[in-house]
Amino acid sequence: MKILVDADACPVKDIIIHEAKARNLPVLMFTDTSHEINDGYSSVYVVDKARDSADFALIARAKAGDIVVTQDFGVAAMALAVGAAAINQNGLIFTSDNIGILLEQRHISQKIRRSGGRTANPPRRTQSDNQKFKTAFIKLLEENS
Repeated sequence: MKILVDADACPVKDIIIHEAKARNLPVLMFTDTSHEINDGYSSVYVVDKARDSADFALIARAKAGDIVVTQDFGVAAMALAVGAAAINQNGLIFTSDNIGILLEQRHISQKIRRSGGRTANPPRRTQSDNQKFKTAFIKLLEENS
């Protein structure tokens, strides 16, 4: 098992590294050239700034039994398709039961924005969000080990 992280805007990289080190699990961070990651533990894959480059590089390396950390529903759907587990930065574990409705909600929000409408911004991140992620992430680690 390895942990693959859609790292461009991931606010929980430190939690991921801490838990992976404790279990001696490899971590692969995927980012574009706009970001710099150097945590001293993970393998960092830097791709060009083309749209979805980091997403496709991540999915190309994901296998059944891996854990993917992403806030992108499309990446989560592709991870599930290859048999990997997927979780977002707030501790939501993506499943075959919830990914369809999440993708549909994303599509509707995109249509609203394209037509000039506005959608709500996500709430400001809190320490509670970090704790929810950590709890769910540890659960995934234990289930997949």
